[in-house]
Amino acid sequence: MTGPEFSIVVPCHNEEGNLPPLVEAIDRVLSPLEVEYEVVITDDRSSDRSWEVLQELAQRNPRVRGQRLRENRGESAASWAGMQLARGRYIVTMDADLQNDPEDLPRFIDGLKQADCVCGSRVESRGEGDHIIRIASSRIANWVRNALSGEEISDAGCTYRAFRRECIGNLKYFRGMHRFLPTLFKIEGYSVIEIPVANNPRLYGSAHYGVWNRLFASFHDLLAVRWMKSRMVPFEVEERIGGETDDPGRR
Repeated sequence: MTGPEFSIVVPCHNEEGNLPPLVEAIDRVLSPLEVEYEVVITDDRSSDRSWEVLQELAQRNPRVRGQRLRENRGESAASWAGMQLARGRYIVTMDADLQNDPEDLPRFIDGLKQADCVCGSRVESRGEGDHIIRIASSRIANWVRNALSGEEISDAGCTYRAFRRECIGNLKYFRGMHRFLPTLFKIEGYSVIEIPVANNPRLYGSAHYGVWNRLFASFHDLLAVRWMKSRMVPFEVEERIGGETDDPGRR
């Protein structure tokens, strides 16, 4: 059976109040576009009723697929688990807290006509949904990441992204990798662009990130990614003979 064209992958931790309006908003935006899609939500062992709410949503809506991690493992693990479950030709990752606005989904879909990966940037909309401390910590974290990694991603902390599923084909999971997916994709030879996205205020639950886990907790990961980037040697295959040659490779 042919899978959906798009998989909306959502990691979730203690978001019981946000899950129903999130799924409703995704359906409202994507249904008129007449594209096949699924919503894959991974519960990172929430301590609230997120799993029960997710079960109810999956019973009512055939597009919703859910899974629950045995232990709380963090956003990267929940996001990666969702990507492994996803069946779509394209994967869209977004937060469960509704600060990522589903109304931006059509713009991501359009962006995929220009690049392999489309990253959301909240630089222009930061003040609409966050307080001053969170805005400042995000700007500092982005500056440090770009300075050390040699990147020019304006909002590496924004996990609202859309990309071809081939982009993750050669990646190996590590804790904190969700922050570095654009750089990892570039290392693999894929093209990356950014688009401005909305940044809505959180309505339910509480934020999971502060200065510590935005910058300092990811510092070792940043150094590892910097090392990988410096050691990669890009190459392209000019010709192949024998066997199937449908996929000429990208590097």
